[in-house]
Amino acid sequence: MAGIYVHIPFCKQACNYCNFHFSTSLRKKDDLLLALHKEFFLQKDYLQGEKIETIYFGGGTPSILDTAEIANLLEKIYALHEVSENAEITIEANPDDLTEQKLKALKNETNINRFSIGIQSFFDEDLTFMHRAHNASEAEKCIKLAQDIGFQNLSIDLIYGTPTMNDEKWRYNLDKAVAYNVPHISSYCLTVEPKTLLEKQVKRGLLKGVNEEQAAAQFEILMQTLENAGFEHYEISNFSKPDAHARHNSNYWLGQKYLGIGPSAHSYDGVSRQHNIANNQQYMTTLNDGVLNFEKENLSPAQRYNEYVLTTLRTKWGAHWSKIAAFDLEYSNHFKDNIFPFIEKKQVIESNGVYTLSREGRMLADYIAVELFI
Repeated sequence: MAGIYVHIPFCKQACNYCNFHFSTSLRKKDDLLLALHKEFFLQKDYLQGEKIETIYFGGGTPSILDTAEIANLLEKIYALHEVSENAEITIEANPDDLTEQKLKALKNETNINRFSIGIQSFFDEDLTFMHRAHNASEAEKCIKLAQDIGFQNLSIDLIYGTPTMNDEKWRYNLDKAVAYNVPHISSYCLTVEPKTLLEKQVKRGLLKGVNEEQAAAQFEILMQTLENAGFEHYEISNFSKPDAHARHNSNYWLGQKYLGIGPSAHSYDGVSRQHNIANNQQYMTTLNDGVLNFEKENLSPAQRYNEYVLTTLRTKWGAHWSKIAAFDLEYSNHFKDNIFPFIEKKQVIESNGVYTLSREGRMLADYIAVELFI
């Protein structure tokens, strides 16, 4: 089960917390799209003929592209790869891009069948703080429009832990999302990432940073509210109704192969990882010469073990002892010795050789993983 990720590095404006690779200038959009098509061809054999089960347009803001541009990219993928009939094809979108006209065009002219919409909040105050391009009215309107036009497989993003977000507002955001009957919700705590506008604003005292106690309390509210609403907490930041989990992202956590196309995009073939240069101009220049510009890393046994522990423990599927035992004896003994204290504290649950995090353990997911690393 292989996937393809396409990075579209353009946004209308920069959110203050975002550290992804993007540009707010569309001046060279056509040149960049041409480079994507060239990379598709040069990388056509990377997945060694495996059938494509998921396609994901991320960014940046892929919904900033015209429908014809998205259709052309999909056409290229279908021409070079065997794509499953029931492939999950997702596009990340901002609410202000999802007009009725745009949604109808995407429905009628492309194979897009899933949206991941960056709602973040249903309050203007929060959206202003995050420097989002949309307002609360657009956030609500786009969900209803998408559903009315026939897109039912929707995921929305929500952010908690902002200085503008008290617990009452957070509960309102969650209740609003549940009321719209979207089958998937991704929810992330605000983080002050290096080299972002938010980091500069916090350092200058212009904005408050994240209150860790408040963020932890809102994570608890998130888990309880969505569990009560029938959502399954299948990954630390992701919740879905039955059989509605994100297939593409789940493949990342389960160690499946994927090809990344575009500046800064990552690829994984089962034994090595590589990432494209995170510079639009250099990406385009080298591809114009018929050359791929990436860095590659062959993963050591220790790296493969650490990645397996990190990604699987985040999910409902958990870390399997049969997989751990297949690593070097030193690694499996290390895992067994170091996971035992977390089992005693009921932060990790072991059942038939499968290790998963309890609700308390989810609060400590990164810490537990680090303690298990080689």
